[in-house]
Amino acid sequence: MATVNARGGVPGQRQEETARETGGAIGASRALGWLLLVTGAAGVLAGWVITIDKFLLLEDPGFQPGCSLNPVVSCGNIMKSEQAAVFGFPNPMLGLVTYAVVAAAGAGLLAGARYRAWFWLGLDAGMLFGVGFCTWLMYQSLYEINSLCLWCCLAWVATIVMFWYVTAHNVREGVLPAPAGLRTFLGEFTFALPVLHIGIIGMLILTRWWDFWTS
Repeated sequence: MATVNARGGVPGQRQEETARETGGAIGASRALGWLLLVTGAAGVLAGWVITIDKFLLLEDPGFQPGCSLNPVVSCGNIMKSEQAAVFGFPNPMLGLVTYAVVAAAGAGLLAGARYRAWFWLGLDAGMLFGVGFCTWLMYQSLYEINSLCLWCCLAWVATIVMFWYVTAHNVREGVLPAPAGLRTFLGEFTFALPVLHIGIIGMLILTRWWDFWTS
């Protein structure tokens, strides 16, 4: 996955050539299209399952979601928390919309679509917000609610992966200005960023409940 959208040539030159050929629109590789489609679909799936379980929980306060496996992995505790509806409605409903947009963008790339720079910047900004929101939810989950939701974890991973790959694409294509060295690094080692990011989260989860996992 390190070669996502690496089509050869200098990024700035590629952008200028593409702009002349397509009226300013910038495309991407099929690999990035598939990545956005898959991660977007994973986010939609997570949001859909959590939303359904939330409705069932509202109907029956004693309902136990299928992913409530033990005191730590307990989706029910997450759904009952105040943080689960920070905007006044269940958080997964926001995910149903935003992840669907990402999946649609990926499907468009697979169909040969090209998007203007403002679209790529907007997509990246939305994903940055998503990563920030997920980071806040991770903190709340680990240190305030003291429970994990497996479907939430799936959404976290999907958000992190899509953000780093879209950011790398924007840097390589010149949509986001960056030194040549950084463009080269992102062209060869894009995978290292989400792996490191997710690895740090994994270590936080492991250390937070070390006694539970090892008991």
